[in-house]
Amino acid sequence: MARSARPRLHRVRALLAPAVDNWLARGYLAVVAASLGFFLWAVYLSPDPGFAGIWPLMATAPLSMLVSIPLMAVAPAWDSSLDWLSPLLFSAGTTLCGLVNAVLLGLLAHRLTAREPHPAA
Repeated sequence: MARSARPRLHRVRALLAPAVDNWLARGYLAVVAASLGFFLWAVYLSPDPGFAGIWPLMATAPLSMLVSIPLMAVAPAWDSSLDWLSPLLFSAGTTLCGLVNAVLLGLLAHRLTAREPHPAA
């Protein structure tokens, strides 16, 4: 591995560390993974997926709603079926939203369980 890639890798690890170093964030990631697993099962293996996409959206709610609203605005002719949105693209976007939410939950858990009080800024 090149020397210039090592600091970048360490920054990414440091950025994503709060998502996996406490039980709250790990539990949240498990819920996101389960909802994505159900979504992918429903889309690819079930005869009628129905509203399977709502579970990953609700599991990653604050950020995924902010991301999906502009995507729906550029849908061709306001097609409500969103056939142009690939299930794998949807899964990748939902995974990224889940990771960001897990990092924020991890940072919140660290802040709430800190031993020394932090001054209100």
